[in-house]
Amino acid sequence: MTDACNFHHLATSNGTSAVYASLAALDVGPGDEVIIPPYTFVATLNAVLLNHALPVFVDSDLETFQIDAKKIEAAVSDRTTAIMPVHLGGNVSDLDAIMKMASARKIPVVEDACQAHLAEWRGKKVGNYGSTGCYSFQASKNLNSGEGGALLTNDDELAEKLFAFQNNCRARKTSSYNFTYRGTCGANLRLTEFQGALLLAQMARVQRQADSRDENGRYLAKQLGEISGILPAKQYDGCTRNAFHLFMFRYQAEKFAGLSRAKFLAALNAEGIPCSGGYSPLNTESFIKDCLKSRAYQRMYPAETLANWAERTRCPQNDKLCEEAVWFTQTMLLGTRADMDDIVAAIRKIKTHAAELAKA
Repeated sequence: MTDACNFHHLATSNGTSAVYASLAALDVGPGDEVIIPPYTFVATLNAVLLNHALPVFVDSDLETFQIDAKKIEAAVSDRTTAIMPVHLGGNVSDLDAIMKMASARKIPVVEDACQAHLAEWRGKKVGNYGSTGCYSFQASKNLNSGEGGALLTNDDELAEKLFAFQNNCRARKTSSYNFTYRGTCGANLRLTEFQGALLLAQMARVQRQADSRDENGRYLAKQLGEISGILPAKQYDGCTRNAFHLFMFRYQAEKFAGLSRAKFLAALNAEGIPCSGGYSPLNTESFIKDCLKSRAYQRMYPAETLANWAERTRCPQNDKLCEEAVWFTQTMLLGTRADMDDIVAAIRKIKTHAAELAKA
């Protein structure tokens, strides 16, 4: 996607709806496979399952927390109908590698940019590279209206299918009430006027807040990167702006006198620094196995495909990532430089007392 003047913008009820509608408009359905990362919010997966497709997980890049683009091609099969990179935490997936491979294979790319408002790849906003780009305005997001979502596309025909799908198969309204239907199925995924009004008010401060996150995120990454055992998420060379929906780093317990991550998180919270351990491995969630055992999936996919699914979607690097990850939320990056220094000081203090904390 290159020409901003040709963009179609569609508001949806939430980010999940934007991803769901994207896959549906691309005719993803029973028997198809969609490649996704294992380190993401469950909505990415649910959008695939709602379209009755088979999720195929590709392992994470430990250093960036993003899908490992070098491993995607090996996961492609003759059933692959979409690739869905997630710009996790506001960082950006390796779009050069992903788009090059997808273009060569003629596989549509759906960018899940639900956490990446105003993030950029080579100076262009993410969400502008794939067949569609999807955003969320849920309450935790950098731009929010409590709930809400949106998607972008510059494909005219795809845009008409998207508009119809999110509006119960009704063709796009022009000058009168339109009961012309199109597409194969649809849903009611519209954004409300109330949510739209909230978003318009939020737009007045979104750039200023993005600048604050960018400045604080880069400063914090530099300062924490000087502490042995703290590994801030790296960015690919093409990432010219990280939205910092999350500030993510890996914690190495062995560099902190064996202090477990759980105790490290507790100590940080005790110092007044809110934090969490982030996601668990999505590819091993038991509900997926239950889904694949359902009557519908048993009918849609060969027994061998389902039997081999768990082994095919093993993600050992992601398992390690989930054991080491630590998150700070985007609101923390709206603080002052002194607030960032307090975070650094708290981690240095914990490291100084790590041995005694480990024994406690």
